[in-house]
Amino acid sequence: MRSSLTAQLLIAVLGWGIALLMFFPIFWMVLTSFKTEGAAIATPPQLIFAPTLESYAEVQSRADYLSFAFNSIAVSVGGTVLALAFAIPGAYAMAFHPSTRTRGTLLWMLSTKMLPPVGVLVPIYLLFRGAGLLDTRIGLILIYGLMNLPIVVWMLFTFFKEMPNDILEAGRMDGAKAWGEVWYLLLPLTLPGVASTGLLSLILCWNEAFWSLNLTSSAAAPLTTFIASFSSPEGLFFAKLSAASTVAVAPILVFGWLSQRQLVRGLTFGAVK
Repeated sequence: MRSSLTAQLLIAVLGWGIALLMFFPIFWMVLTSFKTEGAAIATPPQLIFAPTLESYAEVQSRADYLSFAFNSIAVSVGGTVLALAFAIPGAYAMAFHPSTRTRGTLLWMLSTKMLPPVGVLVPIYLLFRGAGLLDTRIGLILIYGLMNLPIVVWMLFTFFKEMPNDILEAGRMDGAKAWGEVWYLLLPLTLPGVASTGLLSLILCWNEAFWSLNLTSSAAAPLTTFIASFSSPEGLFFAKLSAASTVAVAPILVFGWLSQRQLVRGLTFGAVK
C-alpha cells in the first residue's frame, strides 16, 4: 500500500513538474509584456516591478491587430476545412475499402512531414507567384490545408478503423450509398474523433510561421507575421515582442483551454473497448 502511494505521489510530482516546465515560457512572456524595455533586459531578471501597458499601446499603434487576427482566423479555419474535406473521404476509403497499397500510401503520406519545408520553398513560391496566390488568404488556406493533410488523414483513419464494419454494412442493406454511409453513419458515430482532429489542425494552422512569413507580406499576413514584424535591424525589443506574442497566442490559448475536454475525449476515442 505504501509503495503504491509513493508511486502515485512521484507520478503526480513528475506530472506537475513537466506541466510547470512547459507553462513557464508562456508565464515569462506574459510577465515580460508588462515591463519596460529596460526592465525586460535587466540582469538578474526582475520578478518585482511596476507594470505598464506601454508595450501593448505601442503594439496597437504600430499595426492593426484586428486585421492580422482576422487573417489568422480565416486561413486557420479555411485550412482546417480544406484538410477535412479531402481527408474524410480518403480515410474512409482506406479504412473500409483497403487495397494492397493502402499501408504504403499511409506511410508515404506521413513521410512527407519529415521533409523540411525550406526544401520545397522555391518551387512552392514560384508556383504561387505564377498562379497569383502570393500574399492571398486563398494561397495560405491551400498550403495550410495540404501541410496538415497527412496528419489529418492518419488520425481519421485511426478513428474510422475503430468503427465496426457491420454498422456500415447494415446501412448498405438499407440502400445507403457511399456518401450516405459517411454522412449519416460514420461521421455522427466518430464525431469526437473528427472534432479533435479539426481542433488539432486548427491549432497547427494558427501557429504556422514558416509559410506565412515567406508567402505573405501585408494583405493576407496572419498573427505570426505580426509577431515577426517586431524584430528589427536595431535589435529585439523584448517587451514589445512579448506583448505582440501575448496578444497573438491569447486567442488560441483560450480556445484550447475551453475545448480541452473535447480534444482529450476525441484523442482517446476508441482507446477502451
